[in-house]
Amino acid sequence: MHVKRTGSSGPRLELELVDENGITVGTAEKMQAHQAPGHLHRAFSVFLFNAENKMLLQRRALSKYHSPGVWSNSCCGHPHVGEPPPAAAARRITEELGTSPSTLEAAGTVRYRHPDETTGLVEHEFNHLFVGTLSGAVHPHPDEIAEVSFVDPFELTRRLTKEPFSVWFRTVLQAAHPYIENLTGTSWTEA
Repeated sequence: MHVKRTGSSGPRLELELVDENGITVGTAEKMQAHQAPGHLHRAFSVFLFNAENKMLLQRRALSKYHSPGVWSNSCCGHPHVGEPPPAAAARRITEELGTSPSTLEAAGTVRYRHPDETTGLVEHEFNHLFVGTLSGAVHPHPDEIAEVSFVDPFELTRRLTKEPFSVWFRTVLQAAHPYIENLTGTSWTEA
């Protein structure tokens, strides 16, 4: 992990800035990368499923600096500088969900820029997508996750119309959909 000391304010997490092709072009402190207009940086998003092919959703902890209290995909985050995205995804699954996936496969990449009207921050990401399965129970870390829920496609569609989701959720779901459908044998597109 690349961390710079900033005096009395403690350590800063550096993110990889990338070009439109995902090639690293520099680094920026995490909060700086998310300030408007947003700097394109490397990220990852994970969709995990249980034995009944239900998708694990997480409701982000209220203490999160970005998108607090909203529902989102199973796990997401940023690799440390130089950390391969698959390793970063596996690391964050353990840190956030207190478990390891049985399987975890790459599901492509997607680039987007989504402002968050609530926080004023911007998600401008080159996002590496992963899909996988869980064989055991999850033990969410309370600093990261307020609540988890396993949903089928019908329940997901219902929640998307009634509950708040992260600004990036629909984009990463659509981009990963072919891999999710292949894994589960079910369509997860919105009705």
